[in-house]
Amino acid sequence: MFMNIKIIRLLGPLAIGMAMVTACSSPTSIESSIPDSANAPVTSSSSTPAADWQPQKPIDFVIMAGKGGGADKMARLMQSIVAERGFASKPLIPINKAGGSGAEALQYLKSQEGDNHTIMVTLNSFYTTPLRQPDLNIDISRFTPIARMAEDTFVLWVHKDSGVTNFEEFLQAVKEAGDDWLMAGTGRGQEDEILTDFLNTTFDLAITYIPFEGGGEVAKQLAGAQVNSTVNNPSEALGFYEEGTFTPIVAFTPERLAQFPDTPTLKELGYDFDYLMQRSVVGAPGMSEEAATYYRNLFTAVYESPEWQEYMQGKSLQGEFISNDELKGYWSKQQALHQQLLMDDEAQ
Repeated sequence: MFMNIKIIRLLGPLAIGMAMVTACSSPTSIESSIPDSANAPVTSSSSTPAADWQPQKPIDFVIMAGKGGGADKMARLMQSIVAERGFASKPLIPINKAGGSGAEALQYLKSQEGDNHTIMVTLNSFYTTPLRQPDLNIDISRFTPIARMAEDTFVLWVHKDSGVTNFEEFLQAVKEAGDDWLMAGTGRGQEDEILTDFLNTTFDLAITYIPFEGGGEVAKQLAGAQVNSTVNNPSEALGFYEEGTFTPIVAFTPERLAQFPDTPTLKELGYDFDYLMQRSVVGAPGMSEEAATYYRNLFTAVYESPEWQEYMQGKSLQGEFISNDELKGYWSKQQALHQQLLMDDEAQ
């Protein structure tokens, strides 16, 4: 059944002609530093209020993953863009809350209801953790939709010393190893385990999944040959790939990634499956509309900045900026899709 599942993407390829942010000589606030295009409403609603709200204290920038992974790197880059370009009058303060496959972060954000100074960087555990842990009583529709900054990609990696150079050799090696083949990944019931379960189910494998708190630690496990493979995002594995330690085997994307032109997709190999992960920013439940508009304008400016566009291209990120009701609709469809993925896994 997995072969017929295709991740829903609401938008087409990244628009190359996005307007870039022009650096101001001495910006002091979001109004003075964000270009006119970014101050335009980022939703179809014409009633969106102007961003006349300003933060009164530093902004908690929660990351629902550990240090060194894709979410952490993305959050800290956005923090630096905001600071260096003077997009906000108060700083973003990164706070990693990786416990319970993101449950710690979700519960924290939920507890900040009505707070205008707490936002969170999220990924697909935004869907899977509440589904797998219903006792958390997390309703993601209550969170404030700020911005989807990108969709991240996944690649299957092995260590160069494994002798594996293509997907056929990977399948043969894994079948010979049985459950001694170890796949490191981030958290339980999250993206990496979903992909591991897909490989086990589709190709009759017995890969043993080993969870870690973040993608950075996952990549280090493979670099040290403590595990046999990972499905790291390119941003997490790129350094090890560039130094020759990692070998990419297959991409879980609709088309080949420009950074890895010799690495085929599963679709090319005859399996209609691809999987992408949101890189989004959400606000606390009950955030005021004025504050939500401020953050949407802020992250529009970040998205349009040369630094962010370069990061997306260099780290194989995809997807256009979406926000507000469009982002909520995206969440709804992705949550339903992940619920089906988890049900299919449990049925095996």
